[in-house]
Amino acid sequence: MVFKRLLGSLGVGGPTVDTVLAPGPTAPGGTLSGQVHLQGGSGDFDIEHITMELVARVEVEHQDGEDHGVVAFDQFVVGGGFRLRQGTEHSVPFTVTLPWETPITELYGQGLGIVLGVRTELSVAGAKDKGDLDQLTVGPLPVQEAILEAFGQLGFGFKSADLEYGRIGGTGQQLPFYQELELTPAPQYAHAVNEIEVTFLATPGGMEVVLEADKRGGLFSGGHDAVTRFTVSHDGVHHQDWNTLVDGWVRQLVEHTSSYADHASYDSGHGHSYENGHGHGEHHSGGHQRSGPGMGTVVAAGAAGLAVGVVGGMVAAEVVDEVGDFFEGDDEDEGGED
Repeated sequence: MVFKRLLGSLGVGGPTVDTVLAPGPTAPGGTLSGQVHLQGGSGDFDIEHITMELVARVEVEHQDGEDHGVVAFDQFVVGGGFRLRQGTEHSVPFTVTLPWETPITELYGQGLGIVLGVRTELSVAGAKDKGDLDQLTVGPLPVQEAILEAFGQLGFGFKSADLEYGRIGGTGQQLPFYQELELTPAPQYAHAVNEIEVTFLATPGGMEVVLEADKRGGLFSGGHDAVTRFTVSHDGVHHQDWNTLVDGWVRQLVEHTSSYADHASYDSGHGHSYENGHGHGEHHSGGHQRSGPGMGTVVAAGAAGLAVGVVGGMVAAEVVDEVGDFFEGDDEDEGGED
């Protein structure tokens, strides 16, 4: 998806910018490549900087309810320092590295409802304009895919995914928001939990997996949230018995009986709380146990409407007011779509 817009701050006759991303999804911590195509305007312009900004549509909770906003979570200078002559074309290739905590937007080719974008900003003769917005597609790391597949094999279903503004206490979280993948419980756990939320916090050396269960209340007690945290390595993904490992995580999670109200909480202050878990996912086994359709099947079915309810240096983030649809709202000022 590519949008082109006249550089509004320079008025009619200014240059236009058209950023084209390399086809296919990238991955957290992976490289994003493409070309920034500039078309000269009615005069000569000095291009001081070409800046790319990663943005995400996030949920922001407050005392009056919940809104959506846009957060910028990384920024790169990919070119500049040249004169764009009248009417000429100029292309700037780029390759940048995504943050390791970049959310995933698709699984097995099916969108998860997460909206990420790449904004391209030109600095021209002291004026700035965010002249191009492109949708960013991010697939899972191998270890993330293996864990989600194990949940599917165990009978869990994908429900929804969202981005929450705030921080998870007691973790190494770097970005100003985190991703929650909401799963419906497997039959063997349906009596104990309403849903399980999975959050991945990846780093170059491994990944924290934060699990939160919305536990059902008993006859004389109300429900509550239980949280645990585990760590896994990027190495040895294909030699791990993920079904057994993930099932052990879930069992540990649902066996917790306290609400953890006194433990580390989200910095966003929206009432959830996280316990610093103590399990480490480094148990190895020679075989892979499989049962059930797998997460790929249920995500695809859910996307088709067949199984609803059945998965570095950081730029200071600024939350923008309610923006409606992320791309359609921005497109109101666009000159057209390629």
